Amino acid sequence: MARIQLITIAINILFIAYISRLIIKGKLREEYAIVWCICTFVLILFSFWRGGLDVMSKLFGVFEPPNLVFTGFIFIILVYLLHLSVVSSKAQHSITRLTQELAILKEKMEKAEEEKHIGN
Repeated sequence: MARIQLITIAINILFIAYISRLIIKGKLREEYAIVWCICTFVLILFSFWRGGLDVMSKLFGVFEPPNLVFTGFIFIILVYLLHLSVVSSKAQHSITRLTQELAILKEKMEKAEEEKHIGN
């Protein structure tokens, strides 16, 4: 096995361990970790299977194997950015709704305090 393969495999295993540590500490949610784990396992697969990139590029009809890597990762990044945009939009909607509910509750409390002071 070539030195670069061993280095790549070791780095990927360390990266998986780091992702696991972030999940355990609660700093990374599982739904986001899945994408990182899948990408890392794909890199580990191609680290062991040296001719795999050539096979995959022939299967997809790509003439140069590095072009397949770039195209694949650009596609994955775009899909992931779309997912993050949806999550961000949901969070923004929830924050707006909670802020409105908080304002209503604050107004009700102020009215209740006014009525309490007027009643005394």
